[in-house]
Amino acid sequence: MASSELAFSSAESVSAAPAAEPALVERCRQGDPQAFARLVAIHEGMVLNLAARLLGDREEAKDIAQDVFLQVYRTLPRFEGRSTVRTWIYRIVVNQCCNRQRWWRRRRRAAACPLEEITPADEAKMSAVSPAEGPYERLARRERARRMETALLALSFDHRAVLLLREVEGLSCEEIATTLALPIGTVKSRLARGRDGLRRALASRGEETP
Repeated sequence: MASSELAFSSAESVSAAPAAEPALVERCRQGDPQAFARLVAIHEGMVLNLAARLLGDREEAKDIAQDVFLQVYRTLPRFEGRSTVRTWIYRIVVNQCCNRQRWWRRRRRAAACPLEEITPADEAKMSAVSPAEGPYERLARRERARRMETALLALSFDHRAVLLLREVEGLSCEEIATTLALPIGTVKSRLARGRDGLRRALASRGEETP
C-alpha cells in the first residue's frame, strides 16, 4: 500500500542526519552548550510535529519537547551510537507521549482533540502543495488535513505511533522495530491494523477511502 493512499507524503518529512553529527554528539558530551543547541535545532521540528500528532495537542507537544531534550541532555553520555541520533530521539518522543497519555487516563482527562491549526510544514507533509492553488482549494486541503488528524486520533496510541513513524517520518518497518524495541512482526501487524483503522475512521466521516 502506497503512502499516498493515506494522504500522507513522507518524502520531505525526514531530512538526512548531518554527516558531522557524530562529532556534534561528541562535543555535546564534552559539555559544549553551542553543540547541544545545534543538536536541538536540528531535531526540534520533528519532535514537535510528531508529539503534536501523537497527542493531538500542540501545547502539550511543546511540554513534551522540553522533556525530550532534557532527557537527551541527561542521557547523551550513555548514547552508544548503535542507531542514529534521530532514531534514538524518535524512541524518546514516543515513550514520553505514551507516558503523558497514561497520565491523562489516570486523571480521566477527555480524549485528545484534533489539532486546531495545521502549520504550513504540516500541510506539506499531509498533501502535495500546488503553487497555483487558490484560496478555496487551500481551505479544502486544510479541512482534509483536519479530518486526517481526527481519524488518526481515533486509533490506539500503539497503532498511531507505528503509522506515523512509517507514513509521515518515513522509517522502514525494520527501523521502527529497532526504534520501539518491538519484533518486526508486531510492527507489521500494528501498521496493517493502523491503516485499516484509519480507512474505517475516514469512511465513518464520509471520506473517500482507497
